[in-house]
Amino acid sequence: MSKGKKKKKDAQPRRDRWVLWVFLMAVSLSAALSLASESVLSEAGLVAALLVLAAFIALGILFDIIGVAVTAADERPFHSMAAHREPGATEAIGLLRRASHVSSFCNDVVGDICGIVSGTTGAVIVVQLQKAFSVQTVLLSVSVTALISGLTIGGKALGKTFAMNKSTRVVFLAGKFLHIFHRSSK
Repeated sequence: MSKGKKKKKDAQPRRDRWVLWVFLMAVSLSAALSLASESVLSEAGLVAALLVLAAFIALGILFDIIGVAVTAADERPFHSMAAHREPGATEAIGLLRRASHVSSFCNDVVGDICGIVSGTTGAVIVVQLQKAFSVQTVLLSVSVTALISGLTIGGKALGKTFAMNKSTRVVFLAGKFLHIFHRSSK
């Protein structure tokens, strides 16, 4: 058997594992974030609901920035940093070498979950606003949904530009963050 055919045959189980891992991670994260959101929102007022909404929008934008940066950054500067034993450089190289997986996780898994939970939080906010103002109009729901969409999409558009222009810095900061967890887990 030639090397080319063997490589293609071995790639299928890896891809299948990745898809299964992404599925399980998405279900787990979605459940955890939804549970956290529901527990906070069940007893919360309008201000707390708005803070939860802002947190999920910001989290979605942050992970979108990381997902774009890992696809745009160059690995070469991190080799020099790793040679000088800068904390986070090795982790940054690992992120870059798995850029497609990191991007998929950040943009698709975390980003989509944040979008869904933002929508759910928006529904809670609409109900609270309807009670506060004693109104039952679809315009309130449409307005809140439009505002959430605008903030999310506009934030991600700004974030993508930032991620493309500052990709090395973004990946290095993500690497430093991972380094803290690697160091504390030892």
